[in-house]
Amino acid sequence: MTKPASSEERLVYDVPEAGAMLGLTRNGSYAAAKRGDLPTIRIGGLIKVPKAAFHAMLEGTQKQAS
Repeated sequence: MTKPASSEERLVYDVPEAGAMLGLTRNGSYAAAKRGDLPTIRIGGLIKVPKAAFHAMLEGTQKQAS
């Protein structure tokens, strides 16, 4: 049995998890993903948010705000 990866080791977030980091509700998180406001990938029936793309998106918004 494999040990679950810690959040630092993981390469993807769940949609509600990424949304929560932005202060969104579960439904708001999925709505943002559907609109394309959150970077997502599909793995079978799952929707995941790539950690690198999520943080790059946030870095980009910080640079635009400056």
